Amino acid sequence: MKTPGSIFLTGPMGSGKSTIGRHLAQQLAMPFHDSDHEIERRTGVDIPLIFELEGETGFRKRESEVIDALTRLPDIVLATGGGAILDPGNRERLGDRGTVIYLHTSVDQQLSRTAHDRNRPLLQTPDPRATLEELLAIRDPLYREIADLVIETDSMRVRDVAREIIRKLNL
Repeated sequence: MKTPGSIFLTGPMGSGKSTIGRHLAQQLAMPFHDSDHEIERRTGVDIPLIFELEGETGFRKRESEVIDALTRLPDIVLATGGGAILDPGNRERLGDRGTVIYLHTSVDQQLSRTAHDRNRPLLQTPDPRATLEELLAIRDPLYREIADLVIETDSMRVRDVAREIIRKLNL
């Protein structure tokens, strides 16, 4: 396995990328960044509004620009948006510029963690379970394609996931 340098967390919504990323960064004394939060900071609006005004295509363009900029920063922990891996350029940048960790989570766990979150435009549907299953079927192979490490997060506490990452990366 390559030396970590920067650590990039990927995985579906509700897998804990942001929460685990913050904890991991604190444990490793590294700066933490969240690509979705950076998009909101740069635009001054939340992601649902970007989706409403620009559609998913507009959002994904902004996301790619932010991923490119953030992955150039040295020695960071980055939580990416769940769909960031859809773009081949993002997958290439993530894979080339750091260690990619896929936080794998079941659809049941995702539903539990996102049940009351209205800040997820893709889940504003009559059947969130079907949406999550469809997204996972498309995205899981892409997450695995670039992952240096896959961590199962179901039923794990944040600190235990961070500890497992640190142990597996020999940090």
